[in-house]
Amino acid sequence: MMSTRTNQTINQTAQFSILSQDQKQRIFEGMIGTLRNTGVHLHHEQARELLKEHGALVDGVSVKIPQNLVLDALATVPPVTVVQSWDGTRKTLIEKNQVLFGPGPTPPNFTDPHTLERRKYVRADAAMVARICQALPNIGFVQSLGTISDVTVSLADVYEFAEMVQNTTKPILSWSYTRDTCSDIHQIAMAMAGGEDAFKQCPNYVFYGEPISPLLSDFHAMDKVMYNAEHGVPQVYTPCCIGGGTVPATHAGQLVCALSESMLGVVVAQLINPGTCVIMGGVQSIMDMQYSVYAYGAPELGLLSAALTEMAQYVGLPMFSTAGCTDTKILDPQGAIEAATSIHSAMLSGANFIHDVGYFESGMTGSVLQLVMADEQIGMSHVVARGIDINDETLAVAEICNVGPGGNYSDTDHTKKFGASLWQPTLMDRQSYEDWATQGRKTMKDRIIEKTRDIIANFEGPISKVPEDTKKKIADILQAAEAREAEKAGAENK
Repeated sequence: MMSTRTNQTINQTAQFSILSQDQKQRIFEGMIGTLRNTGVHLHHEQARELLKEHGALVDGVSVKIPQNLVLDALATVPPVTVVQSWDGTRKTLIEKNQVLFGPGPTPPNFTDPHTLERRKYVRADAAMVARICQALPNIGFVQSLGTISDVTVSLADVYEFAEMVQNTTKPILSWSYTRDTCSDIHQIAMAMAGGEDAFKQCPNYVFYGEPISPLLSDFHAMDKVMYNAEHGVPQVYTPCCIGGGTVPATHAGQLVCALSESMLGVVVAQLINPGTCVIMGGVQSIMDMQYSVYAYGAPELGLLSAALTEMAQYVGLPMFSTAGCTDTKILDPQGAIEAATSIHSAMLSGANFIHDVGYFESGMTGSVLQLVMADEQIGMSHVVARGIDINDETLAVAEICNVGPGGNYSDTDHTKKFGASLWQPTLMDRQSYEDWATQGRKTMKDRIIEKTRDIIANFEGPISKVPEDTKKKIADILQAAEAREAEKAGAENK
């Protein structure tokens, strides 16, 4: 799994920034003033009482949060959190400038990789997406690229996690509808980890939740924040802000709103369990004023995401960012351009989890074809982000003197050593025209489809390593969840 540290000054990796220190300070002060003077609407009585006990001003659902609560919470979020795979073979660090890319969750539609037609997302797709993510070297975490349509609707989140966790050892960012399904997912994760104690020592997933822009958290969003804080589950609490729609049209105003909305989750989680990992960020883009859609391919998405990443680093929080997505409907040049642009700025920004790789149609459709293409783009971006290593050996002055004017470096020991580390494409074409024509004149689209279908057909993933007793525990959890939901439905129908 490819991972790159960016914006390092000691080793001189590529440097990238959007905001000055003065601009960061003004945005931070804007957030403090917004929470203190305007506050948020919080539809969770227990959370309101908790905040009130610690000095927040509560009036109905309105909660105004003083500066000291924000600063105290930021002081206890850990600088490093470790997430470990269920089989113990892989550890992922959540820390500053440690960059990982992955898909997003929840699109209702899916591009079938065999027919290339848009259809509803089904249960088998979750396992397939996880296996493809496992096979792709530059995809660092897993989300589903869809919402399962062929199971009990209220348990789509649980089935999704159950399928994914058995088909990958990469970190999973899960989501849920309610505290109940949040608990179901946690139970499955503990079963995969080998028990509650093993999970507490090193969690094997990160939970993903959202407030509602502008400045509102519904009951379920906050209930899940509280559950995960209580159980020490690392969690994302990030708004999906629409510039000119749910937040101001100015980028600075959007950053103030986004930062303010994330802080609510940070404060509550730290009041419940100081030291629990909370990741801020979210999708940041604009409302397309012509078509009234949330623009996933807009250049503003990359700009705002990079700027918010700098704000996350300014306040000492990990960042959940967005890239690799597009507004196009099919695999085409528009999707490649939009994905590549956002991937590169997200890479250089140093965000931690960069999601929505593989999104078509402004987040309405998931595509593993787009994901496979983006994996290549991410690999290219890693090369730039790592910068140039300069030391006595890489300067190669002795090598230059040995070869001399008019010489050839192709067969030297130095080239054999360092040439092997140069990036090699799996999809990009570097052949001569004649060789390309002889081998079938394949386009980039042809190669992406071929590679995707080959992974689906031939890559099994780790599911055969899941112990049978663990599979049984997962089946039991799903069965119990079905019984609970059936009982709820029965009670509602009386």
